[in-house]
Amino acid sequence: MVARRRKPAAPGGTGAILSPPGYSAIPIKFSEKQRAFHCLYVREHKIRAGAQSAWPERRTLFVLNVPPYCTEEHLSRLLWPCGPVQSVHLRAKPDLAEGPEEPGSKFFHPKPVPGFQVAYVVFQKPKAMLAALTLTGPLLVSTESEPVKTGVHKWIADYTDSVVDPEALRVEVDKFMEAYDRKIAEEEAKAQEEEGVPDEEGWVKVTRRGRRPVLPRTEAASLRVLERERRKRARKELLNFYAWQHRETKMEHLAQLRKKFEEDKQRIELMRAQRKFRPY
Repeated sequence: MVARRRKPAAPGGTGAILSPPGYSAIPIKFSEKQRAFHCLYVREHKIRAGAQSAWPERRTLFVLNVPPYCTEEHLSRLLWPCGPVQSVHLRAKPDLAEGPEEPGSKFFHPKPVPGFQVAYVVFQKPKAMLAALTLTGPLLVSTESEPVKTGVHKWIADYTDSVVDPEALRVEVDKFMEAYDRKIAEEEAKAQEEEGVPDEEGWVKVTRRGRRPVLPRTEAASLRVLERERRKRARKELLNFYAWQHRETKMEHLAQLRKKFEEDKQRIELMRAQRKFRPY
């Protein structure tokens, strides 16, 4: 008989851990009571040669197969033993922009994507990212000191977080409008400076700025439609001012049609009478 070599057993006694080529597997468990484990597949985030990326090189860890119950805070806590974590960004799919998005408002954020996600974990030091590639696990997502809310407790927490503080919302809206007004003022000032000034090749930039502000196309079109409807309504009301006038107008129109019909009949009879048969 030929002896077969057994593969090294994975944590939990479920056999060897298989991972995609180029990735390392990090087993995680939801809690200590859970016997089955889940695998995160990690590798160093790299880009093509010559391409630019806003993700820091040699410090960004790309993570696949992130479960829905694992948030950015949980990932940061799981990987913190490897080294200080600068930021964690969850995405529904790999980010083609090759960089983190600008932080949005906490009041106007999109709903979380259900299902498994990918993550970009940025460490403060490159050696922390290398240490994350050698983690063996299994790591616990929910612990006694930092439990993960599930079921009714999670629903209550989500509902509580969804209630908006009016004063905080007003402050954020005011800040946004101040930044927007400042941006518009800078654009107008720049346009005024460039108006009538030729560039390096001698071309003068022509703008549509004038004394009267130009309405947007949609608003101008809406005003034209409203004006057309108003004139049509006024003309209809003028014609139907008196009912007897409306009836007289209809009777007069019918009389004109009858008169024209009789004239056409006489003209046709005259044309028939003037016809002659000339075979040769």
